Amino acid sequence: MPAWCSTRMQVLLLRLFHECLVQAMVFEPLGTANEAMELEVVGPPALNLDRPPASSSSSEDFLDGPASSSFSGGLGLSCSDPSLDPHEGMEFDSEQAARVFYNSYARRLGFSIRASTYQRSKKDGSIICRQIVCHREGFRRRGKGNTKPKRQRADTRVGCKAQMMVKKHDTGRWVISRLVKEHNHELVPPDKVHCLRSHRHVSGPARSLIDTLQAAGMGASGVMSVLIRESGGINNVGFTKIDCQNYMSGSNWQKSLGKGLKTVFDYFQRMQEEDPGFFYAVEGDSELSGGNIFWADSNAIKNYTYFGDTVIFDSTYRTDRYRVPFAPFTGWNHHGQPVLFGCALILNESESSFIWLFESWAKAMSGHTPPSITTDHDRIIRAAVSHVFSGARHRFCTWTVLREVHERLSDAFCSHPTLEVEFQKCVNGTETVDEFEFCWDSLLKRYDLENNQWLQSMYDARQHWIPAYLRDTFFGEALVTQRSDCAINSYFDGYINASTSIHVLIEQYEKAVASRYEKELKSDQETLNVPPVLKTPSPMEKQASNIYTRNIFKKFQEELVDILAYPATLIKDSGSESTYRVEKFGEEDRPYSVKFDVLEKKALCSCQMFEFSGIICKHILAVFRVTNTLTLPSHYFLRRWTRHARSSPLLDEKALGMPCNSLHSAAARFENLCREAIKYVQEGAESVETYKVAREALHLAAEKVAAAKKNDLGLASNQKENEHPSQSCSTDQDKRIQQLTSELETANKICEAYRKKLLDMVKDMEEQKLKILVKVQSMKLNLRRLSGAKS
Repeated sequence: MPAWCSTRMQVLLLRLFHECLVQAMVFEPLGTANEAMELEVVGPPALNLDRPPASSSSSEDFLDGPASSSFSGGLGLSCSDPSLDPHEGMEFDSEQAARVFYNSYARRLGFSIRASTYQRSKKDGSIICRQIVCHREGFRRRGKGNTKPKRQRADTRVGCKAQMMVKKHDTGRWVISRLVKEHNHELVPPDKVHCLRSHRHVSGPARSLIDTLQAAGMGASGVMSVLIRESGGINNVGFTKIDCQNYMSGSNWQKSLGKGLKTVFDYFQRMQEEDPGFFYAVEGDSELSGGNIFWADSNAIKNYTYFGDTVIFDSTYRTDRYRVPFAPFTGWNHHGQPVLFGCALILNESESSFIWLFESWAKAMSGHTPPSITTDHDRIIRAAVSHVFSGARHRFCTWTVLREVHERLSDAFCSHPTLEVEFQKCVNGTETVDEFEFCWDSLLKRYDLENNQWLQSMYDARQHWIPAYLRDTFFGEALVTQRSDCAINSYFDGYINASTSIHVLIEQYEKAVASRYEKELKSDQETLNVPPVLKTPSPMEKQASNIYTRNIFKKFQEELVDILAYPATLIKDSGSESTYRVEKFGEEDRPYSVKFDVLEKKALCSCQMFEFSGIICKHILAVFRVTNTLTLPSHYFLRRWTRHARSSPLLDEKALGMPCNSLHSAAARFENLCREAIKYVQEGAESVETYKVAREALHLAAEKVAAAKKNDLGLASNQKENEHPSQSCSTDQDKRIQQLTSELETANKICEAYRKKLLDMVKDMEEQKLKILVKVQSMKLNLRRLSGAKS
């Protein structure tokens, strides 16, 4: 430690953080490291070619995987057992929820867990079965022959059979299919359980203190001494000295910022030469100011015009085990896949810097502010969002909130085993605001938490994270419960990790963008060329299959099939509006209320699934069934979920309240024309015929633009010559303006006609292609029959 860091200064630092440590120094471990090599249960091991391998050595790997950041959040237990012991048949919302539950159970008993073998689906390659075992399962591998190991280590594997296996059902829920509780070794006492790998966790308050003491020049030994003293003993710290050293070593960002930033700015300059729409901004007066950095290429800006109805700002990379100051702006495309709206390097975490970052992003998006935005639970980010996006609905990522709940209430969870499940049900299981308020009050009274200041602060911010308050706003998460990659940091998951330095960040960024682009193209091709299998004779299902993308149609199809088990009962009829009660047949399930406007064919369900995700729910579809509504009304097809979502921008100046003088900006005019031109170029390049039509339309448009430009120059010269124009001159100019306006409208009509013609030709070509395919298949069948007859 430096000489200037005296004992008195250490005491002052300790006093500064004493209050927060007293409240939150008991760290509840949540994760488990995957120590075993994951092997296929059925078939040979599969290679993941979609993303590069990510280094993983921390005990937090369990929680920070793709499934851990799902906005649906929570453990989602279907359990009424007050002892919280696992049993066969217990259900979970996800594989991640099952792991967290089993790890909590392991902590109470005194053993550690790790993920073992798994089984993948033959249809889509997703994991459908997972085995979670005791950390002493199996036996350590020995060297071949008589070779001696370089380092003698104690045997930790003793062939323990304790395990829990969970399988994914067709409903999307995970169920315990096999459970072995017996261990063949002694369990660890409570005062030693914190040393087990799956229960070691460096929590948020500890990170803050470690960062501060490290900045003051204190080493790992000194930091651990402070943590042990302030937490009341090493058993209450929650992690070991090795974990502290690993966290302090972190990434090498601070060491490589100087030369690395030059690499980043060189990349920006090169991109501006290659991509005229590339945008980047640096906070401060120079590139070495130490402020935040933002950039977005033309594709990211174009993506926002199509899918900018909800935005996710993901800053978890800077706070989790990666410690990388990288934060992307993302959303959801028409396939339910993550789509990029821009990226940032957060080198300054002050409120003013986040305000600058959000304003720079909004500037790159031509001033379009999102209707809804999702961020981490962070006080500074919340203040910046309210300052820049005052009209947007702001939501906290539910998973980050629940992770903080585990840290803040770890002591209460250990004292009251049933509190964790009841808290989850209160947050995720309540449907209405009144139901949540009643459940919250009763929960605090039952567990004597009414004086908990942190819980009170979270209650004051309940409109930002409790689902009952947010279901009336569109956040676009149509496939969150079905897909493992629907996480807040899923776009760059597998590309950004603790070993990612600033020198390789741009390379990994480009790889991730290219991979996501290929996945979207693949989904586009599947949507156009692979018709889905219909499961009902309903005209509504056939209608939806021709409009939705393939992934979104699957979600709609699930809801449509489920209506067979959800009868709708009329409980009120007032003429133009009827109210129905919908509940699952034969089960004491929650009843749902659906109000149906007979004239406008509009329905409002109490679950508010359509308002939140843009996909109509089974309850409304059940009402459509009893009212003989055979096809889905057009207002239930959100264009952003259809196969033609990219045919025209979702966001425009009129819809988003853009200032009327936005076209007075040369940059805005250039951007708008680029978007329109790219759209026609893509459609015109489909075939030789469409190319010829598009080229003729461009020539005609060029002539019109040249004429308008010539007339515009004539008007400018006349205005310059006549500094004091008379009333007659002003009248002539008005007539000229009207004439030019009329010509412009005519040109627009011609362009629109050509555009429709292009679209019709593309449609005809698709139909011809299908007919040819059918003929080819028929010829193949005939040939097979002839060959069979001859033989």
